[in-house]
Amino acid sequence: MTKLSVNINKIATLRNSRGGNNPDVIKAAIDLQNFGADGITVHPRPDERHIRYADVYELKKIITTEFNIEGNPKEQKFVDLVLANKPDQVTLVPDAEGQLTSDHGWDTKKNKEYLIEIISVFKKENIRVSIFVDPDVEMIIGAKETGTDRIELYTEDYAKQYAIGNQQLAIQQYVLAAKKANELGLGINAGHDLDLHNLKYFSQNITGLLEVSIGHALISDALYFGLENAVQMYKRQLQCENCSIDK
Repeated sequence: MTKLSVNINKIATLRNSRGGNNPDVIKAAIDLQNFGADGITVHPRPDERHIRYADVYELKKIITTEFNIEGNPKEQKFVDLVLANKPDQVTLVPDAEGQLTSDHGWDTKKNKEYLIEIISVFKKENIRVSIFVDPDVEMIIGAKETGTDRIELYTEDYAKQYAIGNQQLAIQQYVLAAKKANELGLGINAGHDLDLHNLKYFSQNITGLLEVSIGHALISDALYFGLENAVQMYKRQLQCENCSIDK
């Protein structure tokens, strides 16, 4: 069954907007686990505009499910943070400095040697590695050659096409990418712009989907439905394996 990892960056953004500690990021992570989240994801950036590096050390102490730290490994500070906290998983994302949000995957061909080197750093510490990739079969083949354990399919294009009614077009490249990943023995994660409208269709069509990382949409939905209810609503989309797919 596909796991739900909740990205808590937006909770930290709200806290940082007023200073102080309201909402409490650590308490939110504890509550999310109690509400049924299978993991907690954070994506610290160099400017610490949401998750702060200090948060990661505190979160490490209380995570009882799965801890996933995302970020750009070309920032040495990020590498040091991951090695100091040894999360269950590190997800490597090719963010540019100051980037608003992740918007593309690795070119696993051009960056092959670099990725082989940095992935080995984390794997030596028994940290599972996932790398952010676009749904391109050639990039999936390249990912296998880097030694990564998993890929995380970047799903913004899927979400955009789904939103305008192009469901088949939306999913087709992801199906092909997942098929190749499964053939190569790569684990499959996914994330970016997945929400209550498009998650079930995606999860039902992607064979071998191990984990989705969802933050912005889930936290936004929690404003209306409450945090516990929002977590359960998302989990139901993933657990509904025998439901008919909405057309």
